[in-house]
Amino acid sequence: MARGPYPRSRPAPPESEPSWDAVWESHRSAFEGYLEGLYFSAEPRLSRLVEAMRYSMLGGGKRVRPTLCMEVARVFGADPERVLPAAAAVELIHTYSLIHDDLPAMDDDDYRRGRPTTHKKYGEALAILSGDAFFGEAMMLVTGEQEGTPEQRLEAAHALAAATSVEGMVGGQVIDVESTGAGSGADPETLSLIHGFKTGALIRASARMGAVLAGGRGGPLEAIGVYAGELGLCFQIVDDLLNATATADELGKSAGSDAEKAKATFVGVYGLDGARGEADAALDRALGALEKVEPAPTGEKTGGLRELALFVRNRGS
Repeated sequence: MARGPYPRSRPAPPESEPSWDAVWESHRSAFEGYLEGLYFSAEPRLSRLVEAMRYSMLGGGKRVRPTLCMEVARVFGADPERVLPAAAAVELIHTYSLIHDDLPAMDDDDYRRGRPTTHKKYGEALAILSGDAFFGEAMMLVTGEQEGTPEQRLEAAHALAAATSVEGMVGGQVIDVESTGAGSGADPETLSLIHGFKTGALIRASARMGAVLAGGRGGPLEAIGVYAGELGLCFQIVDDLLNATATADELGKSAGSDAEKAKATFVGVYGLDGARGEADAALDRALGALEKVEPAPTGEKTGGLRELALFVRNRGS
């Protein structure tokens, strides 16, 4: 069985707290089962498209965004499985972004998660259309399959759409592409803008959707947004560090490509030690934000979210 996103070398939790290993494993198992059940269409003439979509979305991955959505829902008092449609919608949007990022016009990568990228296996046209289709399917999940009041579902759909917009994932990718070649000459403000939009926006949306659909509001809801933003920043910095230091086998994709393309990265701007310091600082700010969430309105503990932040900082792939 696949392991959930948590560090493995830590003391056992106190008896008063749940086993976070078991919590994350439960989230991931429920999520993978739900994702496996998404087939999109029974129309025979669309079978190749459906095959390409399922190849991309079932290809593994850490599932940080959907499990974050589920754990935040739990902290705010909802059954994590209640938000599975929203969690799946987030992962479909993330998958669409990876498909498009790998295209020759973008990062031009041949491997993702140890397998040929979607455009290498199915061709560029079908890869582009698979990504496009994921956006529509994600919105249908939030608006048509997700439980909640109309206001909750509208706010969740708005958060997801905003995360993919001009001042979200797409805008971040544009600035990233236009900054390629800058390398160490990129300024820190541009670097933060790229990753606040490109990576952070969808991670923030994941947490906000889980909280809103569970009835979260007020200070704890805003604090969860701060936590998720810092988590997204930490995630991207660690990505940059791994691209510079890990092997292709460890990553399951190209290694060292950022430096070869002179991309604007935290390693390029701050150096290895400086980037590690930036990642540590983002982790500290994320953990600090959790202090404003706990005790949550329901009295639930945020230990699982602390575990997730530690995993993101210490991950090796």
